[in-house]
Amino acid sequence: MTAPRYRLSTRESGFEAGFAALLAAARATTAEVGDVVAAIIADLRARGDAALIEATARFDRLALTPATLRIPAAEIEAAVAAIPADLAAALELAATRIEAFHRAQMPADLRLQDEAGLTLGMRWTPLTAVGLYVPGGKAAYPSSVLMNALPARIAGVDRIAMCVPTPDGTVNPLVLAAARRAGVHEIYRVGGAQAVAALAYGTATIAAVDRIVGPGNAYVAEAKRQVFGHVGIDAVAGPSEVVILADAANEPRQVAVDLLAQAEHDEAAQSILITDDAAFADAACAAVDAELATLPRAAIAGASWREHGAVIVVRSWDEAVALVDRLAPEHLQILLPEPDAVFTRIRHAGAAFLGRFCPEALGDYVAGPNHVLPTGRTARFASGLSVFDFLKRTTWIAAGARGLAEIGRAAIALAEAEGLGAHARSIALRLNPGPDRPNPDRPSPDWQG
Repeated sequence: MTAPRYRLSTRESGFEAGFAALLAAARATTAEVGDVVAAIIADLRARGDAALIEATARFDRLALTPATLRIPAAEIEAAVAAIPADLAAALELAATRIEAFHRAQMPADLRLQDEAGLTLGMRWTPLTAVGLYVPGGKAAYPSSVLMNALPARIAGVDRIAMCVPTPDGTVNPLVLAAARRAGVHEIYRVGGAQAVAALAYGTATIAAVDRIVGPGNAYVAEAKRQVFGHVGIDAVAGPSEVVILADAANEPRQVAVDLLAQAEHDEAAQSILITDDAAFADAACAAVDAELATLPRAAIAGASWREHGAVIVVRSWDEAVALVDRLAPEHLQILLPEPDAVFTRIRHAGAAFLGRFCPEALGDYVAGPNHVLPTGRTARFASGLSVFDFLKRTTWIAAGARGLAEIGRAAIALAEAEGLGAHARSIALRLNPGPDRPNPDRPSPDWQG
């Protein structure tokens, strides 16, 4: 039997120690890659296109020139034309639903006039340029193209540049079709840490961007971490994870497949079942074994379940709510008769899937909300990707003479208390320019900007 790594019960005296071990367990898939990535980035910054082309030949076995780094429009159109009709329809359905949900997120500007007579506001503006990283070759994810590119386009980003590795020249046509559907036409056939560096710092061929988003392997994640600060990033994502709350009324096989849907991502993914019925926990574990016998990615999913899987039996759903908040999972499935009643009490989860007919996999593709979500318990303080990741807030203030007179003396007092004389004086000179030195630029009392 392929037993999960952790089998816990809140009824047992050692539960807290076991749960603490579950929270603390590291889920790394590779050795430390920081030095390797730092060297790749430094080389890219020094030599630009030449370094990018050499790295692509080394890692992707693909010979390129500056002229062939970018995938031409004709190749994109040919790929789109080769997509089977059913897949094209599925892609269109997903894109339409993702667009609708993210368009509804767009915020309104703020403008208000306060009692002191000042006009205050906040304006939203899009980023100018965004870089999208997409895994390539056989492990290609057109759904990630839609999830990352569509919010950027809806936010109003002027330029979206996409990098997708094409090892041995292999490119997934559905990835190119998803890019075109999302309005991305600037696509480069490069990947790895070198692609992240090119997007961050620019080369003669690839112009630098302001923010980099999209999934990748450990080298890509580390490169994003190292360029952060020079550019923005979405997050340094870790292995995928799901917590499933399920009672005995569920079908064990359905729950088992939901657990394995996360486990099959990679060996470091984590699937956790929380139930109030020990017999159902046993049945779900047996169903996991049965499904692994026929699952195409059984080796990966089985390793994930053995090394990182968990089953927790609770005495009440009150206990489950508290445990979910401590786990702060990327994905949360609530397979209970009244999922809303439980969900409203949970604070920390990247995304929630409510009810027995809403598996997490639905959200990966066609539901509408974004599938780029915080991992590794970062849902305690982070949120999933949205249009807000591609917008900036600019606050503004308009003050006339009356407004300055109303609040200026308090600002002077605070500036003097902090020892910042020029701050205080910049306000005082406008409040009291003096009879011998009138202020010709002093606005009229009724000016409000």
